[in-house]
Amino acid sequence: MISEKEFNSLIEKERKLINTKLKSVLAKRNPRSLYEPSDYILADQGKRLRPLLVLLTAKAVGGNYAKAYNAALAVEMLHNFTLVHDDIMDNADKRRNKLTVHIKYDVNTAILAGDGLLAVAYEYLLKNLIVPGNEVVKSFTKGLVEVCEGQSLDKEFEVKKDVSIEEYLIMISKKTAAMIEMCCEVGARIGGGSSSEIKALTRFGKNLGIAFQIQDDLLDIAGDEVEFGKKIGGDLIEGKKTFLFLKALEKSKGKDKAAFQKIIVNKGIQPGEVEKYKMLYQKLDVLNDAKKEIVLYTQKALRQLNQIKNVNDRQLLTFLAYSLIKRKY
Repeated sequence: MISEKEFNSLIEKERKLINTKLKSVLAKRNPRSLYEPSDYILADQGKRLRPLLVLLTAKAVGGNYAKAYNAALAVEMLHNFTLVHDDIMDNADKRRNKLTVHIKYDVNTAILAGDGLLAVAYEYLLKNLIVPGNEVVKSFTKGLVEVCEGQSLDKEFEVKKDVSIEEYLIMISKKTAAMIEMCCEVGARIGGGSSSEIKALTRFGKNLGIAFQIQDDLLDIAGDEVEFGKKIGGDLIEGKKTFLFLKALEKSKGKDKAAFQKIIVNKGIQPGEVEKYKMLYQKLDVLNDAKKEIVLYTQKALRQLNQIKNVNDRQLLTFLAYSLIKRKY
């Protein structure tokens, strides 16, 4: 069985290789007015979770990394396309401790750079793609459509007074989980997985994606600003209805409930109020509620790995899942 040390070494090696390949994607393309901002986006070396999932799921069903790299690069470009548009809609000025694209350049440049990444993503997805190529493209496109639907629901929630936790879970199933779900499905298809393996890894991705987003909600208030790369309390400032906010609204009474309802009326809080609301979250124990939910969905994801025959491949995906629970950014 593979050890955690071997897992970390493999992931670091593949992450570096993905970064090297991404650097060459846009290097010689013109006009630079389009591709320089796109390069700036891809230079933000985050977790590279999505391309890693494509590689690991392809291998888990008996495929190899070589056939999956182009698809891995494609999903990372697609992911960054969504981040650019997300940052514009959220009026975010930083991501991973760097200026967002629309702040460094301007909004029109950011939109065009994001659209350019989407186009090149499809170009890379289609490279060397053979049967069942049509199903891979369908999965990729479905993931993109669901991300757009999820983002639209997220924007709806900003003005909607009553949002349930069930509605929130539907939204993140599209906005965040659909992309991770798609990465696992694409990897499994490219790797030549059986129908049962593809279904299991797709469900693995969906549940992992839900856990990932709730972890993001938690880090927004409980993380370290330098490690997280974004302003702490940003969701509260923007008035976002996250898992923690909805859980706090559900559990609170009297003055505490009125304080959370005030966020809905005012569509957010002032930066100076973040600490006050963090203390209310702690008082209501919603940080622990979020942690329990993260573990619940991670366990749901891991149960799907019983379909994977190779113990080392199961272990790799298990280590990856647990690394997301422990992450600080």
